[in-house]
Amino acid sequence: RFARWNDKIEGLAGLEARGITRVLPEEKHAAGIRQYVQMLLLWFSINLFSASIFTGLLGRLLFSLGWKDAVCIAIFALGLGASGAAYVSTFGPESGNRTMILGRYFVGYWPSKIVCVLQIILQIGWGVISCIIAGQMFSAINGKGLSVAVGCVIAALLIGLIAMFGIACLHVVERAHPRRYAWLPQIVAILVLVGNSAPHYNTSASFAGEPGTLTASRCSFFALLFGSVVAFSAASADFYVYYPTTTPKWLVFSMTWSGIWAGTVLCNIVGIAIATGIDSNPRWASAYEISSGALLYACYDGLGGFGSFCLIILALTSVTNNAPFTYSAALAIQVLSRYAKAVPRWVWCVVITTVELVCSVAGRNHLLRIFENFLPLMSYWVVPWLTIGVEEHLIFHKLRGVPFDWTAWEDRGRLPIGAAALVAWLMGWAGAIIGMSQVWYTGPVALKVGGFGGDIGAWLAIAFAGVVFPPLRYVELRAVGR
Repeated sequence: RFARWNDKIEGLAGLEARGITRVLPEEKHAAGIRQYVQMLLLWFSINLFSASIFTGLLGRLLFSLGWKDAVCIAIFALGLGASGAAYVSTFGPESGNRTMILGRYFVGYWPSKIVCVLQIILQIGWGVISCIIAGQMFSAINGKGLSVAVGCVIAALLIGLIAMFGIACLHVVERAHPRRYAWLPQIVAILVLVGNSAPHYNTSASFAGEPGTLTASRCSFFALLFGSVVAFSAASADFYVYYPTTTPKWLVFSMTWSGIWAGTVLCNIVGIAIATGIDSNPRWASAYEISSGALLYACYDGLGGFGSFCLIILALTSVTNNAPFTYSAALAIQVLSRYAKAVPRWVWCVVITTVELVCSVAGRNHLLRIFENFLPLMSYWVVPWLTIGVEEHLIFHKLRGVPFDWTAWEDRGRLPIGAAALVAWLMGWAGAIIGMSQVWYTGPVALKVGGFGGDIGAWLAIAFAGVVFPPLRYVELRAVGR
């Protein structure tokens, strides 16, 4: 009976039935200038949404940074984080494999399963954030007629529906391109927001505190923004598997990096600017006490129904822009085992949507705390994984002249064992622990930053994993041969 229902569902127009199976060279689609520009527009559109505005708010509201400090940090932190995602994305056309399958080549068959679990948690976390943001905005528009909880339910259902249809609904190379113009209403809504709220910005705002505390706040805000973007590394290759294997890597990198950086920088700077006006604008301060969504609604104050329409656009983009990552989380579940792979991807989308719905309703009043703790924490596992992947590619394949065997994607007998990568990855975690600075824990090294505690966990994770992996991998290759 389930098989019959599955056939009917997968027969729906536009629903992508394919799971994690490698896309073979002969199955790929032709691509031209339009499709390559689509790479940029896909990522620009994904990142042109309200969650990026809210991360910008934290520069002033959480870390008390001034306008210049926060903007400079945003420009460089987001650019650096985007580099990691752009690097991983270059393997999508070449390999035809999803990002978590690439993890098998980077860290080995068995350790990659741990990474998959963390990837699932990461993407569900982003889904929860998006649901809460959209729910808050739906509630702000509707007043007391719609609670944040109901708004979260609506958002979660919409995310799940889009993710079920897969890459065909997000970004299809050969025939449909719904996201080509999706950024237009988003950019209009954001520009209207800026135009209406700009008179209240205080760009002369500066940090008021000890120099050591300023250093710590700069480090922590940099880490938060870096973590919010480098996490895309765990999913960025998923959207390019249908591109030709001959697609130039430099083109994939540059289009992906530009799209991510442009979208996130624009929105974060808007968030930073709004935060500078909260201290001097009682209406904004009162709205922010209600919710972040109410704050954005207050920024459209005076525009009447048009302002509500613009906020609806931002709320809907919080939904549609998170759907690609719910899609990636479903793929990550299929990588876990052959039993999970046998379950259709759309079923996992339903399961993930249910989890996002429940968690968003439960956490709807704690958005700031989720942002503060979740975003940096997720980068602690991504950056050592990414460091190992870069070294595996450049040192043990590029320099040795040994190409990856992409046909071995599900043959654990031909994939790396992963002992060296696992030890290096755990060492990276150790570096993150002693360098992290969170509300609930501050590492001994982090405490040395400014005498107050600044987050340098990601950088220590990179250093520890980067130093440990090469010699261990050399020994592993000599002993095992793969």
